Amino acid sequence: MKHWKLYIVIVIVGIVAGGGVLINAQAEKINTLAENNKKLTAILEEQKAINIDYQVRIERLNQLDTRHTQELVNAKNEISRLRDISERNPERVYIKANCPKSTSNPTTSMDDATTARPTDTAIRNYWLLRERIAESEQMILGLQDYIRQECVN
Repeated sequence: MKHWKLYIVIVIVGIVAGGGVLINAQAEKINTLAENNKKLTAILEEQKAINIDYQVRIERLNQLDTRHTQELVNAKNEISRLRDISERNPERVYIKANCPKSTSNPTTSMDDATTARPTDTAIRNYWLLRERIAESEQMILGLQDYIRQECVN
């Protein structure tokens, strides 16, 4: 009977020792997982901060775009308004121009001379150029604002 009790004690000691080894192995796995979790949490928080920064930058750029688009719309509306006024009252449109003096001596009187007017093509080109200048100006101002906000700072 003594052998039997000894055998049971050995089995119990083996089970406890084996359980202790398993517990130590599980504790190591838990510690490794906890460290990995801390690292991943830090990376996640860093990515969240980067995403928030991107969202702020995108919103600023959207505001810039909206502002310059509205300014371009306003400029085009003003050009259109001026064009309409000039077409309704062409006698009230003044164009500063310098005409070279004629070298010949005219023999006719200038009393029946009409005022100098640009051609229809020149007038169309004038308004087209005004619109293109307004567009170019807003593009340049928008790019300058972008550079100031995103590249310089």
